[in-house]
Formats: sequence, C-alpha cells, structure tokens
Amino acid sequence: MQVVKTIKEVRDIVKEWRKEGLTVGLVPTMGYLHEGHQSLISKSASQNDRTVVSVFVNPIQFGPNEDLATYPRDLERDMQKVEEAGGDIIFNPEPSEMYPGHFTSFIDTTETTELLCGARRPVHFRGVCTVVGKLFNIVAPDRAYFGQKDAQQLATIKRFVRDLNFDIEIVPCPIVREDDGLAKSSRNTYLSPEERKAALILSQSLMKGKTAIESGEKSAAKIIETITQSLETEPLARIDYVEVVDFDNVQRVDTIGDNTLVAIAVFIGKTRLIDNIII
Repeated sequence: MQVVKTIKEVRDIVKEWRKEGLTVGLVPTMGYLHEGHQSLISKSASQNDRTVVSVFVNPIQFGPNEDLATYPRDLERDMQKVEEAGGDIIFNPEPSEMYPGHFTSFIDTTETTELLCGARRPVHFRGVCTVVGKLFNIVAPDRAYFGQKDAQQLATIKRFVRDLNFDIEIVPCPIVREDDGLAKSSRNTYLSPEERKAALILSQSLMKGKTAIESGEKSAAKIIETITQSLETEPLARIDYVEVVDFDNVQRVDTIGDNTLVAIAVFIGKTRLIDNIII
C-alpha cells in the first residue's frame, strides 16, 4: 500500500491516472479505520478505476477541550484496512503540509450547521468544510464518499459542493453497525466494557422512534419524547441532543415527512457518540 505525504506527490499520481483516462474516487478519513470506512472504500473501488483514501486527523475541526491529542491513530493498521477494501493509495499529510504558516482561509457554512453538533462544536464544521474543500482541490476526484453516520457533515458537504460549484459527485453510504446495533466509530475504542454495553441504548432508542413512526406517529415532538425516555433508562447515558430535522437543510420540523433526519448525540461516560436514522 503506497502512502504519500505531500500534496505534490498525490497530485502527480492523479495526473498520471488522468492521462490514462481513469476515474478517481476519494474517501476522506481521520484514520483508525474500521468496517464503516472500508464500506466507503469498497464502494469507491466499485465505481472508480482508482481510489485515494486520505488519513488525516484534522486539527482545525477540534475545539480546545476536545480529543485531538488522544484521537486514535495507527497508520500500519490503516494501510492494511485500505488494501483489504480495494483502495489504491493513502494520502497522509502532516498538519504543516495542509496548513502552512499564516493560514487564514476557511470555508464557512450557515443553516446546515446551526443545530445538532454545529451548535455544540462551534469551530467543527468550518474545519471539516475547509479540509474537505482542500482535499477536493488537491485530488480533484470524480466522486467522494461519506458515511450517513455523520449525517450533518454529509448534508453540509453536499450543500457547499452545490453552493461553490465543485464538479464532484457526493456519494452517501449507509451506517455500518456492529452485530448488536452499535454504529461503528473510531471513538468506540474509548469505551470501557461497561460503557460499551451501555452504548447500545443509542441504537435501541432510535429503533423505538422508528417503530413509532412506522406505526403512524408523525409528530416530531412525540418521537423526541419517545427516544428521550428510552435514553434516560440508561444510567451511564447523558443526552447532548435529540433532534428531528429536515435532512436537506438541517432545520427543525414539526411533522415527520420524506427525508427527515432523526439524530442523537449522547455521552456514555466521557465519550460522546452520535447516531441517526433517516426517514
């Protein structure tokens, strides 16, 4: 598995692929890859001739009290995961390569980042959009792949690609879960065995909300109440938010309709986990 560290290297490789008439997919990640990431890589490999996987823990999307320093990293493991899933190269730059001295230009967004994680993590989406925009310019892929688990991120990236006229197809990919329902996440490694068991309350509570919707409940307030009551049965869970929003603009809705996002964020111990369903 080839790992490239500089912008020039990855651009030179992609230019050679383009000379051969090959299509290129991009899977942006922060590394410590799991089966969820591999599903994105496999999807890209099935739809493109070549796939670039970025592995970069992006410092500008972390707030001052968040887990930048402790975020799990293991490039050797990531190399194996990318190769297994059919990726072709890993772009693994240093922060100084992506953000040279006196870096002052950012991609900022509104509307889609006002609620959910955007309300709790004020610098997060500016950092996400900036690094993704840079990756789009560096790699110039035909398609880029993002998981539904980070639903607000997906909606925001789709919006800025549209607004800023990036000629890239954004391909959403479904959440990959453990056998017991827990959404796969690099942050699951922070959980103790007791916390790991408690974390199942996220998917279980969402399923109760989904069942209520499928039984005919259309009131967003009632769905929020159902999910909240379920989450509160777990002593180790501390609710950050339970929201029902339109998936396109990430604004609250009163009634469940097509393309409705039901999203939750919950602390299990000190670990903040997110999950969602899309109706």
